[in-house]
Amino acid sequence: MKSSRPPIGPLFYFGTAAVLGLYFTFAAVQGDFGLFNRVQVEAEVNTLQAIQKRHAAELARLENRTRRLSDDFLDLDLLDERARDVLGLVRPDEIVIR
Repeated sequence: MKSSRPPIGPLFYFGTAAVLGLYFTFAAVQGDFGLFNRVQVEAEVNTLQAIQKRHAAELARLENRTRRLSDDFLDLDLLDERARDVLGLVRPDEIVIR
């Protein structure tokens, strides 16, 4: 004689599979390596790349000015500008407006 109770084994396996599926889906979206975190990291990468480009442009500008004031290549106009700015020098034929 067979008992009429429902089989619990398949129900347990399907329930476990459903819970694991939900857990891995949640981890794929919200976890440390999930989609939302990836979007945030990509936005940060874009921001840092823009900052890096600005710093590279500033570095190129400073390298150019340094080269123009070096012993090998002396730009007299730049030297005159820097001496006037740093030392506060003016020529006798100039008028200073403050």
